[in-house]
Amino acid sequence: MSVRLYIGNLPKEEIDRQELQAVFAAEGDAVTTKLIKDRKTGKCRGFGFLTVNNDEQADQIIEKYNGQMFKETAIKLEKALPRTKGEEGEEQAPKAVNNASSNPAPSTNKESSRREKSSKKPRRGGGGRETTTTSDSDTIRPDPRWASELEKLKQMLAAQTTN
Repeated sequence: MSVRLYIGNLPKEEIDRQELQAVFAAEGDAVTTKLIKDRKTGKCRGFGFLTVNNDEQADQIIEKYNGQMFKETAIKLEKALPRTKGEEGEEQAPKAVNNASSNPAPSTNKESSRREKSSKKPRRGGGGRETTTTSDSDTIRPDPRWASELEKLKQMLAAQTTN
């Protein structure tokens, strides 16, 4: 059974598949490469894939080539994650985790705000929530939409307790 390896940290410039294949030429013809390029510019998107015959060969190649220099950058090799059903035609790279605490810029367009609301629907189940650990882990950050009202209530409560 063939195994796919993710090749990361490739330079984002015009690279041919043959140049990348030449790096792994010592492994023979059983190793094939696929370079992921931007459709518009034709430049490398910074990653590609390597297909090998079996797990043992994959482990040997990762150990041998991980960190090797390619065009002045050290390449990163790891076993590729399997494709998801929704993205059959597009190659997958390990995705960066979005920070849940970052606030998007306020939108003035009603259609885009509707899209933002509809994109949040899958998270309502609570399964996809991200927890962050900080030094202030005991404090709870209020919803930014109600933060000013909450602050006023806190001040009123503090004024009542001091009297």
